[in-house]
Parts: sequence; structure tokens; C-alpha cells
Amino acid sequence: MRRKDRETSREAALEVIDKCQFAVFSMVDADGMPYCVPLSIARDGDAVYFHCAKEGKKTDCLTEKAEVCISCVGNVEAMTDKFSVKYESATIFGKAREIEETGEKLHALRILSERHCPEMMHAFDKETGTSMSRTGVWRVDIEEISGKANA
Repeated sequence: MRRKDRETSREAALEVIDKCQFAVFSMVDADGMPYCVPLSIARDGDAVYFHCAKEGKKTDCLTEKAEVCISCVGNVEAMTDKFSVKYESATIFGKAREIEETGEKLHALRILSERHCPEMMHAFDKETGTSMSRTGVWRVDIEEISGKANA
């Protein structure tokens, strides 16, 4: 990291992951072209989960090359007294793998739902009962993480 004065602790980086509204998920396609998409994520320990369709460009990329980078940003605020922005960020590197085991898949969908739509948890069992077979759930184990902030 070039700006060591802005580097944060691992714990602070994990907090950014837990509160960011969305993350930008970056990967490489089979031709070596970069591809990134915004995703809703949820973290459990050193694992980051997301869900998606079982087919599509993202799934194709991850099936071909599992290495990914996830970028999370929080607490963004334009400074009115200088040409700068206050922010905090976390960058994760790891390998993505699709979750096939029903128990872990349900766990991941539950923590994603609790984080992003807690008011709908009363319908969780019914929804997962009808959508589980067509929903892809992926896990990224955090291999490397860094945090940065301009407070």
C-alpha cells in the first residue's frame, strides 16, 4: 500500500465488509478480459457469500478461473473544505467456489437475507423452498485482506 498512513487494521477492514451496501466483485473471463459486477454480500468469519443465477457470465468466469478480488467501500463523504473525499475501504483476494451442500447453502442464504432484507425473514423458508434449485450460492474464502481510510 502506497499510503501507509491510510492503512487500517484487519478488524477495521472486516467491519467495512460487514456494513458496505454492496461490493464490487472482480474476476477474469476465459479470454483474460476483466469483468466486474456489484453484488450484495454477507460475511461469516473469513468467508464471504453471495448468490446469483446458476447460469451467466459471472458463473462462466468463476467456473473457468476461481481467483477473485472484492472491493467494499463505506462511509463516503465529500469534503467541503478541500479536494478530497472521506471514505473507508476493504479489498479482499480469494478463490470462489460454488456451494452445493444444502446446509451451507441455506446458511449463506439466511445470512444474506438477514443482512439485506431482515423484514422479509418471515417468508424465508417458503422462498428458499421454491427457489433453492435455481439459485447459485458462492463462497470466497478470504486469503488476503487490506483496509484503507481517509478520515
